[in-house]
Amino acid sequence: MNKIEYSSPIPLNRIRITDSFWKSEMELVRKEMIPFQWKALNDQLEEAPPSFCMHNFKVAGKRSEERKRQGKAFKEPAYTDRGFEILPEDRKELKEEFYGYVFQDSDFYKWIEAVGYSLAQEPDPELEKVADQGIDIVCNAQQDDGYLDTYYIINGINKAFTNLRDYHELYCLGHLAEGAVAYFEATGKDKLLKAAERYADCILQNFGSEEGKRKGYPGHEIAEMALVRLYEATGKEKYLKLGSFFINERGTRPYYFDLEHPESIKAGHEEDIRYAYQQAHMPVRQQTEAVGHAVRAVYLYSGMADTARCMEDRTLYEACERLWSDIVNRKMYITGGIG
Repeated sequence: MNKIEYSSPIPLNRIRITDSFWKSEMELVRKEMIPFQWKALNDQLEEAPPSFCMHNFKVAGKRSEERKRQGKAFKEPAYTDRGFEILPEDRKELKEEFYGYVFQDSDFYKWIEAVGYSLAQEPDPELEKVADQGIDIVCNAQQDDGYLDTYYIINGINKAFTNLRDYHELYCLGHLAEGAVAYFEATGKDKLLKAAERYADCILQNFGSEEGKRKGYPGHEIAEMALVRLYEATGKEKYLKLGSFFINERGTRPYYFDLEHPESIKAGHEEDIRYAYQQAHMPVRQQTEAVGHAVRAVYLYSGMADTARCMEDRTLYEACERLWSDIVNRKMYITGGIG
């Protein structure tokens, strides 16, 4: 067989954009949009719906401090499934509870990724200072074992990793890793990167092919590609292998999401192909058509391509080629968009 020539990503800190049009657009983002978004994350915009993002991290941080202070005397809250989106009765009178969507943590991670991209092009000490303060708040919420998802820290951590299909712990890990790597590459600061490593290590303790570990994978993909970023930033192969595990388990029988939610299987339909929406209807190497939720799909396919490149996995690469061909030849709009 001919050897595949894989592409090599260019590190963020080696990229400089000098074009006058794009440089002015990036200045607009740095000076106006990123500060505006920080206000949104902190619910400081009267004209916009509240985010609750930083509120949740602060509440989770207080919960973590209480747990450390009280030790074995700390009483974990009994888990209450409060649904996919939780809104307060009065947005001006927030309780020490979780609010927003189950994936609300990821809003900060996406913001810090944008900060990293911006700082890589144009140093901004004031923006960096604000970002560091945000990172301190986020890291204060992290548990001793590395777990970091405010929905479960606040609502009852005893149910962590029990609803991968619908809730977004592994998705949030993905955006945490992406944001942490971008900020590290731009500034050299590794506090958030270390937090991402600790959370990935927590997931490694819970997921894998070994006896007693969960054989699950993300309901909403992105961890697959983010774990490659984490591997490339740290040189630690265990993160590449974790992402590969998620990819290889996806779509295998019995469906992991069925094991999580046996009540969702209709009698007589146990062998039906399900979960195309999550691209988990069949093993990824057998998939030939791009289906389901487009954001989830392209995150997965990107993670597959990155993993194939790093592990020189020919069959995974060939699956990526088939899916790419299906997208560009059958699913793409004239504008270049998909979904």
